[in-house]
Amino acid sequence: MRGTVRIGSVGGVPVRAHWSVPLIMLLFAYGFADRTLPVIAPGLPPAAYAAAGVVGALLLLTSLVVHEAAHALFARRAGVPVRDMTLWALGGLTRMDRPATARTAFVVGVSGPLASLLLGGVLIGAAEGVGRLDWRLPVAVLGWLGATNVLLGVFNLLPAAPLDGGRVLQAALWWRGGDRERAMRAAGRCGQIVGMLLAVVGWVAFVRGVPGGLWLIVVALFVAGAGAAERRWAQLAMALRGVRVAEAMSSPVVTGPDWLTVDRFLTDVASGTRHSVLPLLDFEGRPSGVVRLRRLAAVPAEQRMSLPVRRLAAPLSRCTLATADEPLGAVLERLGSGGGLPVLVLDGGRLDGIVSGPDIQRLSRRDTTHGNPRAFPGSIQG
Repeated sequence: MRGTVRIGSVGGVPVRAHWSVPLIMLLFAYGFADRTLPVIAPGLPPAAYAAAGVVGALLLLTSLVVHEAAHALFARRAGVPVRDMTLWALGGLTRMDRPATARTAFVVGVSGPLASLLLGGVLIGAAEGVGRLDWRLPVAVLGWLGATNVLLGVFNLLPAAPLDGGRVLQAALWWRGGDRERAMRAAGRCGQIVGMLLAVVGWVAFVRGVPGGLWLIVVALFVAGAGAAERRWAQLAMALRGVRVAEAMSSPVVTGPDWLTVDRFLTDVASGTRHSVLPLLDFEGRPSGVVRLRRLAAVPAEQRMSLPVRRLAAPLSRCTLATADEPLGAVLERLGSGGGLPVLVLDGGRLDGIVSGPDIQRLSRRDTTHGNPRAFPGSIQG
């Protein structure tokens, strides 16, 4: 996810925060201090409510980290590589490779909600204990935060991808039918249905004067949209079964030296190609990264004569790499950890070809012509 900064790590897994996190936490702290706490614990000074609101916001953020950390740690324990955890306006996201078995997918999926439910129970118990001391404000914060974690755990168990409950449903269907992609498609369809139902509930609540209904609509539309994306990806994965990278890649490849200036690159290399992204080669003829032509075109004219094109390129470490004999579906699953399309196809460190969005569409048209239709949903840009 773009627009994030690293704020720490848990168990060696980087934790990142989206730029929307400070904004949503500020809004939450204000609403918590101005509306919620005065109702739960009336009669206290405004400064006390303000301080408790900030503490509550920080503890809620910590709760989200606990939820995502459960996913990450259980995944790593099962041997699933985890890249990072990201907090954003609508919760959290843990980026990891796809689990190899239905059992692993189930354990990883259910671990986050169970962690939230457990944490919620602990906080509610702590509120009961502190309540004996007649500390109204700490009781209010702990009790509300405990209830919120319980609600978070229950909500995430809804059988709707991309929620954790959708992952659990997918794992169960995968275990029962033995087909991961069909299970993913079913979970995505459930995500669309549940998302639209939640949107209706949110709208009814908002019309009846509950401001939180508007927030539920936003979450519901996200769930429905993400569920539709899951369904399209599942259809694509089913269509790519048995297809190797060599069948989709374009070769030979239009490349350019990474030491050229932007001006010379646009004139000598980019002017004769229809591609929007081009691979770069170093002095030894090995790929060093990719550059997007629109980024070069945005360089001011006075800088183009002196700025090397490699300064504007995505390095090889951030590109999606593959070999010609790999399954194409497995390579596309790695797009999230690289720079997306195009995929650079390497042979002994040398560039053998690339796979772009148009290449996949070309493969789709070829298979349809030969009587083996492959329904590639959506549009893949590259």
